[in-house]
Amino acid sequence: MAPLYHKALIIGATSGIGEALAAKLYDEGTSVIVTGRRQERLDAFVAAHPDRSFGAVVDITKLDSIPAFTSDVIKKHPDIDCVILNAGIQRPFDFSKPETVDLSQYTQEFTTNYVSFVHLTTAFLPHLQALSKNTKTHLVFVSTSLALVPTLVRAPGYNASKAALHSWITNLRQQLLDGGYSALKVVEVFPPAVQTELHDTKHQPDMVNGGEIGMPLDAYTAAMHAGLVRGDEQFAVGYAEEWVTGGFEAERVKLFKQGHVQIKDAISRFIKS
Repeated sequence: MAPLYHKALIIGATSGIGEALAAKLYDEGTSVIVTGRRQERLDAFVAAHPDRSFGAVVDITKLDSIPAFTSDVIKKHPDIDCVILNAGIQRPFDFSKPETVDLSQYTQEFTTNYVSFVHLTTAFLPHLQALSKNTKTHLVFVSTSLALVPTLVRAPGYNASKAALHSWITNLRQQLLDGGYSALKVVEVFPPAVQTELHDTKHQPDMVNGGEIGMPLDAYTAAMHAGLVRGDEQFAVGYAEEWVTGGFEAERVKLFKQGHVQIKDAISRFIKS
């Protein structure tokens, strides 16, 4: 069986879902470029996965550095046919006690989870669009089921940033289709809570053993990989799966496609050619 991708760049691969997915793709034959802020983690991954893995340090919150990072990576790896955007942080905020809310942390969370993805996608799109003229290319976004229903009330910033990302991805996918880039596939994945350092005490100080929350990482990684192999545009793993395959999210997609055509036709009469 051919590898899922020729060479995949994984944003946020020094731990958790990103690292596990990079290892799974590598094992299945895909060459991988792992990225993150921690050089030692990247070096350890490359040492454990020789020949077809590479590391690249980047801090995606430094938005001004993204164009140079992207240019350098593409120059070194012009055969990248998949970019996987996975990085994310989650912090508790209680707006019923506004004096406790650190808005700088809230802004950082939104930048990491949403704004940086827009910057990274914009930077990588010209490469993927050009490559898609000859082969299929992929943009894969790791979101969360909380983007659909924000039930984790303790983390309103995380929920909102992922909901914004979901809305933007929906428009991005349609714009690429309308622009003739059907060979550039946009995929969004909605994980449940997964046992990673996202919930660790060092990231959420009010939690104890938060890394034990949710689905085991190995089980999640296998399920996500299976979804990518199926080729779905968007899919959930775990409790939200029925929302996406036949529930309210499937209905929302139907309404979006209908409304997009109607609104596009109406707006076109007011846009200068």
